[in-house]
Amino acid sequence: MRFRKGVGLDPSQVEDRRGQGPISGLPGGGIVVGGGGLGLVGIVIYVLISVLSNGGLGSLGSLAGTTVSQAPPGQVLSDCRTGADANKREDCRILADINSVQHYWEGALPQYVPAKTVFFSGSTSTGCGPASTDVGPFYCPVDGHVYIDLGFFDELRSRFGAQGGPFAQAYVLAHEYGHHVQDLLGDLKPSSDQTGAEGRSVRTELQADCYAGVWAGHATQTGYIIGLSQADIADALDAAAAVGDDRIQSETQGQVNPETWTHGSAKQRQHWFSVGFRNGKRAACDTFSGQV
Repeated sequence: MRFRKGVGLDPSQVEDRRGQGPISGLPGGGIVVGGGGLGLVGIVIYVLISVLSNGGLGSLGSLAGTTVSQAPPGQVLSDCRTGADANKREDCRILADINSVQHYWEGALPQYVPAKTVFFSGSTSTGCGPASTDVGPFYCPVDGHVYIDLGFFDELRSRFGAQGGPFAQAYVLAHEYGHHVQDLLGDLKPSSDQTGAEGRSVRTELQADCYAGVWAGHATQTGYIIGLSQADIADALDAAAAVGDDRIQSETQGQVNPETWTHGSAKQRQHWFSVGFRNGKRAACDTFSGQV
């Protein structure tokens, strides 16, 4: 995949906090609150419910050795002006992905309100509380922002074995914006049945994967992306599998326990991304009815 050289980019959709330094007092293990990350360290929906009910912060385990994409203090994305820049620089490419995803949802969802993505390095403050790079990308429903340390993409390849590639990165962003769509539709709801292979947390995450697939099916129609190939789709599917609960549990714990799943298996995640991609309609992404 690549971007149309002359297409204009909108840097206002990203706030660049890279290089601003760590948050004072944030523990090294990391504290996260969010509305569903990709599952890298098992971000769970009950954390979201805790925040929305003023229950405070949730603490998650550390990912030692994370590679962080640093940027000089004060660097902004004002140099990312066109698709030609996106074809040369990773951060401009991620910006172009965000522009494409939001362009699609603005046309597909009448009530869509654009959400800003925050680039950070190390740690940052969010509407959901302080967060560190350990948590991977996540969506915070309190401030309606997506947060990502771009070093996550290195971690996805080096630690969890994903092939990587530009469209794998696009999938990551599209998944998080899927949570924003859920938020706007009122589908980020509490439930007594959160975890487990059929729990609401898994169903919520799989729907975000499906929404990512819906966008992917229309990506070239947004006017930003050209030359999308089957190899690109394969990269996205590979990334989806790499953050499956079974894959992560097998790698980090040496065993798989579906009763504790929060994001779905590798097979489930690939399946629902494919459902969205093939159908190209949000209505096809009903993960809350029947088996997933």
